[in-house]
Amino acid sequence: MFNRSLLFIALSLIALIQAIPLLRRTVYTGDGTYYTPGLGACGLVNDATEMVAAIGYQAFDSFPGATANPNLNPICGKKVTASYGGHSVTVEIVDRCAGCAGEFDLDFSLSAFSVLANPAVGRLEGVTWEYVA
Repeated sequence: MFNRSLLFIALSLIALIQAIPLLRRTVYTGDGTYYTPGLGACGLVNDATEMVAAIGYQAFDSFPGATANPNLNPICGKKVTASYGGHSVTVEIVDRCAGCAGEFDLDFSLSAFSVLANPAVGRLEGVTWEYVA
């Protein structure tokens, strides 16, 4: 005999388990700077007009699944939404920031940085960001 109540409970549990990562939002904080993208650690060529960023080398190197080949790092292509001073921008991670002091620092393309602040500021302390699901 088929029990609809058990099926409903099972489907509800599956939906809840799938939603758990969305419920556990992690917000990171670091500095924001800008650079001129080119051939990045992910093996892609980008330019200053694209909404892209490099992430601190510590986060890049320790991302789950990272190997000795940076082109294959699973962080490559991930999107993050960064916020500062009431402004937000979504960028794609395309590079490793070797000059970033903090693990959660982001080095933006000029176009992306300009959404957050005037480039004349140079360094933004306290940029918050999170991965886009």
